[in-house]
Amino acid sequence: MNIYKKRAAQRIGLVSLLLAIVGSPVAWLISRENAEEEIVSFAIEESRHPLAFLDDASMTGSEKARQAQHGADILTSGIFDIAEVYDAQGNKLAEKVTATGDMVESQLPHHPRPEYQDTHYENNAITLASDKRNAIRVFVPLFDKQKKLSGYFEGVRVIPEWQMQQISADASIVALMVAIASLLCGLTIYPVVTYLAKENERKTLLIYESHISMMEALGRAIAKRDSDTGAHNYRVAWMSALMGEKLGLSGEHMQGLIIGSFLHDVGKIGIPDAILLKPGKHTPEETQMMRTHVEHGEQIVKGAGWLPSVAAVVAAHHEKWDGQGYPRGLSGPAIPLEARIFAIADVFDALCSKRPYKEPFSYEQAIAILQEGAGSHFDPDLLAHFLDIAASVYNTVSSMNEEQIRELLRATMTRHFVINT
Repeated sequence: MNIYKKRAAQRIGLVSLLLAIVGSPVAWLISRENAEEEIVSFAIEESRHPLAFLDDASMTGSEKARQAQHGADILTSGIFDIAEVYDAQGNKLAEKVTATGDMVESQLPHHPRPEYQDTHYENNAITLASDKRNAIRVFVPLFDKQKKLSGYFEGVRVIPEWQMQQISADASIVALMVAIASLLCGLTIYPVVTYLAKENERKTLLIYESHISMMEALGRAIAKRDSDTGAHNYRVAWMSALMGEKLGLSGEHMQGLIIGSFLHDVGKIGIPDAILLKPGKHTPEETQMMRTHVEHGEQIVKGAGWLPSVAAVVAAHHEKWDGQGYPRGLSGPAIPLEARIFAIADVFDALCSKRPYKEPFSYEQAIAILQEGAGSHFDPDLLAHFLDIAASVYNTVSSMNEEQIRELLRATMTRHFVINT
C-alpha cells in the first residue's frame, strides 16, 4: 500500500474509532437524560391539572386542604409515588405516599420549605428491594392566570424496572447508531482522502522533478565552463547528504544541504573565462575576482527561490572555522551548519580527485590533511563524524563514474524529497 494511503487509512481509522469510543457513551448519556426529561415533563404537566384550584381566591383554607389532598390522591394513583402540595407561603396542604414511596422516602435528601420560582428536578439513586433504581423528584411552582405564585407541588416518581430497561435499551441503540455512523463516516471519506493524497503525491513528484531538472541544468551550465565541476558536484552533494543523515538532518535542512552542495559553484558562471580557465596561478587581482563567484552564486540561488539553506551553503562554503575564510570572515557556529558540513566534503573530494593541475592524493594523505585542518578550516566535531564514514565514502565514490554517482545522488534525494512506498 502506498504510504500516503496507509497513513490516511491509519489516521481515518483512528479518528473514526475515537469518535465511536467517545461519541457512543456521550450519545448514551444524552439519550438517557432526554428520556428522563420527557418523564419529568409529562409528570409536571399532569400535576398542574389536579392542582388548578389553588388559584381560586374564594376558597377557604380547609377547602383548599381538602382539594389538595384530593389532588395528591389523583397524582399518586398512577404517576407519582409521593405527592406533596404546598400553599404560596410554603405551608404543606396535603401529602400522599404510596407503598413504594414509603420504602424510598427515607433515602431521599431533605428539602427546606419551598421558595423556588423555577421548575426543576433531581435524579436520585435509590435501592428498592435490593434493586438499584432511580427516583425522579420534581419541584413545580404553581402560578395563577395573572402569573402570581399560588402554591408548590413536589412529587417523587420511582421509575419502574421495565421503564428503566426501556430507557437503557433506547440509549444503547442510539449509542450503537452513533458508533456505526462514526465508522461509516470514516469509510465514506477514505476514498476522498486517498484521492487527495494521490494528487498530493503527484504534485510532490512534479516539484521534485522540477528541483532535479533545474539543479542539473545549472550544474551542466557550470560544467560547460569548468569541466572539473561535473562529477564533483554529484560526489560532494552525495557526501554531504550522507553526512547530514548521520547528523540527523531532515526536511528542508537536508533538502537545502543537497541542493546547495550541488550548486555550490554556480556563481562561476559569472567569472570570465580568462580567469576561470587560467592554467597557471592567479594574480592577487584574479584571485579576488575568482572569489566573487560566491556572491554571484548567492544571488543566483536566492533569485531562483530555493530554500534558505541552499543559499547558506552557496554563500558560506568558503568560510573557515577560525574566521580566515571568505567572503564574510564568519567563524565557528556563526557559519551555517550546512556550509560546515559541505566544506569537509568539498575539500575531501578535491584532495581525492584528479585535476588538470594535480594527481589525486591517496586516502591516507587526504585524511591527514583534513585532520590538520580541524579547528582551523573545519568544525572539529563535524570532522570527527565525517572520519567515521570517510573510508566507506572513499571506497564508494572512487569506483564510480559520473553517471553512477548521479544515480546514487538521485536515490538519496528521493529519500528526502519524495515519500515512497
